[in-house]
Amino acid sequence: MLAIKNNIMAANAARHLGVSYDALAKSIERLSSGLRINSAKDDAAGLAVRELMRGEIATLQQGARNAQDGISMLQTMEGATATIDTALVRMKQLAEQASTGSYSSAQRTIMDYEFDEMANEIDRIATSTAFNGMTMLDDSATVTIRFGEEDDNITIAGSNLTKSGLSINAADISTVSAATSALATMDAAISTKDTARAKFGYKMNRLESTISVLNNQVENLMTAESRISDVDVATEMAAMTRNQVLAQAGVSMLAQANAIPQMALTLLR
Repeated sequence: MLAIKNNIMAANAARHLGVSYDALAKSIERLSSGLRINSAKDDAAGLAVRELMRGEIATLQQGARNAQDGISMLQTMEGATATIDTALVRMKQLAEQASTGSYSSAQRTIMDYEFDEMANEIDRIATSTAFNGMTMLDDSATVTIRFGEEDDNITIAGSNLTKSGLSINAADISTVSAATSALATMDAAISTKDTARAKFGYKMNRLESTISVLNNQVENLMTAESRISDVDVATEMAAMTRNQVLAQAGVSMLAQANAIPQMALTLLR
C-alpha cells in the first residue's frame, strides 16, 4: 500500500540499521580494547570466571615476588656467614699457632688479642646483619615467606652465630693448653656455622623451585584467562567487515525508503 502517514519500509530499514550499527560498535570496542568481554552484559559468567582468575594470577605473581624477597634476605645472611667463616678460620689458625711451644708468652698474648678481636667481630656481624630490620644470625627472628593460600608458605628459622651461640665467648689462646683446647672449640664453632650456612643455601634452593612453579602456574592461568577474555582478532575483523557492509546497505536502503513517499505526491498533483 502506498501511504504517506506511516513509512513502514523506512522504519524497518532504520531498525535493521540500528542493529548493524550496534554490532559494528561492539566489534570496534572489542578490537580497540583487545577484550571479548568489556562489561558484564557481554558474558556475565565469563566475566565472573575471568575476575577470579585475575585475582589468582595477581596472588601468585605477588607470591613469586615474596619468594624473590626471601632469597634476597637469605643471600644477605649467607654473605655474612661467609665473613664469619673467614674470621673463624683465622681464629683456628691463631689457636694452632699459639698451641706450639716455640712462642713466648708475650707473643702468645698478642695472638690472643687478635683472637679476641676476631670473636668480637663475629659477634658484631651476627647482631648487626639485618634485612628490612630483621636479624637472623643472632637467633632473634623466624621469617615465614607466603606465596599463596594460608598454609602455602616456607618458614625460615634464624641461627645463633654470636660468640655465645658458637661457644667461643670463653675461648682464649694465652697459654699452650688453652690454645690446644681452643682448637676443638673452633672446630665445633665452624661446624655450627656450616650448618647454618647450609640451611640458608637449601632454603634458597627451595624458594627458587617455588618461584619456578609459581611462574608456571601464572603462565597457565594467563593462557586460560586469555581464552575466556581476549578477542579473536581474525574472527572479530570478519564480523566488523560484515557489519560495515550491512550498515552501509542500511543507510542506502533507509534513504531509498524515505524517498518512496515522494511517489505519492505525484498522485496529488
